[in-house]
Amino acid sequence: MNKTTIITLTALFAITFFSCSEKREKSEMPNIVFILADDMGYGDVSAYNENSKIKTPFIDQLAEEGLMFTDAHTSSAVCTPTRYGILTGRYNWRSTLKSGVLSGYSKALIPQEKTTVAEFLKDAGYKTAYFGKWHLGWDWSIVEDDDKSRDNLNAKPNVDFSKPVKNGPKTQGFDYSYGFCGSLDMPPYVWVENDMPTMVPTKTTVDTGDQSWWREGLTSDDFDHEQMLPEITRKTVGFIEKNAAGDQSFFVYMPLPAPHTPILPTEPFHGKSGLENPYGDFVIMVDWVVGQVMKALEDKGIAENTLLIFTTDNGCSPQADFEQLASKGHSPSYIFRGHKADIYEGGHRVPYVLRWPANVKPCKSEQLVCTTDLFATLADIIGRELPDNVAEDSFSFLPALKGKSGSRESIVHHSINGSFAYRKGDWKAIFCPGSGGWSAPRPNSEGIENLPAVQLYNLANDIAEENNLQAENGNLVEQYRSELAKIITDGRSTPGGSQKNDGEYPWAQIESIVYKNQ
Repeated sequence: MNKTTIITLTALFAITFFSCSEKREKSEMPNIVFILADDMGYGDVSAYNENSKIKTPFIDQLAEEGLMFTDAHTSSAVCTPTRYGILTGRYNWRSTLKSGVLSGYSKALIPQEKTTVAEFLKDAGYKTAYFGKWHLGWDWSIVEDDDKSRDNLNAKPNVDFSKPVKNGPKTQGFDYSYGFCGSLDMPPYVWVENDMPTMVPTKTTVDTGDQSWWREGLTSDDFDHEQMLPEITRKTVGFIEKNAAGDQSFFVYMPLPAPHTPILPTEPFHGKSGLENPYGDFVIMVDWVVGQVMKALEDKGIAENTLLIFTTDNGCSPQADFEQLASKGHSPSYIFRGHKADIYEGGHRVPYVLRWPANVKPCKSEQLVCTTDLFATLADIIGRELPDNVAEDSFSFLPALKGKSGSRESIVHHSINGSFAYRKGDWKAIFCPGSGGWSAPRPNSEGIENLPAVQLYNLANDIAEENNLQAENGNLVEQYRSELAKIITDGRSTPGGSQKNDGEYPWAQIESIVYKNQ
């Protein structure tokens, strides 16, 4: 056993599953592959956007052959927090990171005592692997810090790269891991395999292009920014091929560094989108990655009993050049307001598709889903109960695979500056003026102090979030404030005993929510 005390093993190898329209029985645990794109919008997947100028045939195929969620959301509008929520099943703002993201030198965000989905599955008999962008911090062997915090994106501490990292993927439950610590535009640019740097970096690189840029930093000779996607894909496909006939089911976590900056599609994809913008070509390359994973599963004859999931970590970044894409008729945010970093729908509503041929027939679901829900769903699938202090904000969406309604009825949204929103049913209350992110009105921008402190939108009638109805619906605003305050202070949104939030308490962004009437 690792950190988790397993309560029950009921029906571990004899679980009854349902497709959207029929009942079946399976006697073995499925393989699981979770692919996470980086800064890719809802409207960038052609199955979700009838007007998309970017075609994504492989992701579309997943949607056609599996389950397509149309109301799925990341727990945060930026990358580090979303990744935390996926692996822990816990809202990211319960961690010590209350806003923003980590750097490539940041310490591990997930404490050793916190159970991750990888550990949970490993305890259940799974072989676990991670490939790609970590961005959750790990502990480098620091010889000497510079004058900046390690969380500063321009920090350049002196690291002994000949030593293994601590509190990395292995500590978090991965049997095998191959990736890098931050985003692809954050140094150091070093591969780390099974918690050990593959090479000691001896050179410094930088790119200052409009969309191809990355920050100056130490770079290993075996680290080529442009070859990141092919390398991650090759490693992932190799793992699948090697373990397809093994006696263990496997769980693969594949967080891609694309189409985040640096936007670097390889030569075969140049111009493929026809948008005269490398972002479109990079999205097509991400779709190719999905296709390569699908092919590997099919070639090895294991696609039937593999749960393959694709989603993204937040909305599209302005680095894609929205104005230029709009001139070509393409909108990465589809019909939604905002983009990456924002509390508005464009910041966190994402494509979320899954395929599991043995147990799921093609269908579309309007079930409300959060990326934290992976944990509880997989626990349901393998027939294991969750301990009370694990996956505190994870609701299983397994019922949606049965064509039924899931247990999630509300969701908490979070922007880059730590602002909150609470959604329940058709109504969404935003507890800040403006976007809380990068679109207008931005935090601290001129005139924002004159805007209402709360926004309330009826998404059924106003999906673009244009008509603030808070003035006419004060009782509903206060009801939502109270429900959100309880979720925050209880340390959980699922049934169970109260848990403790990490770090400072109270922190600035919750004071007007939790203490308004005190």
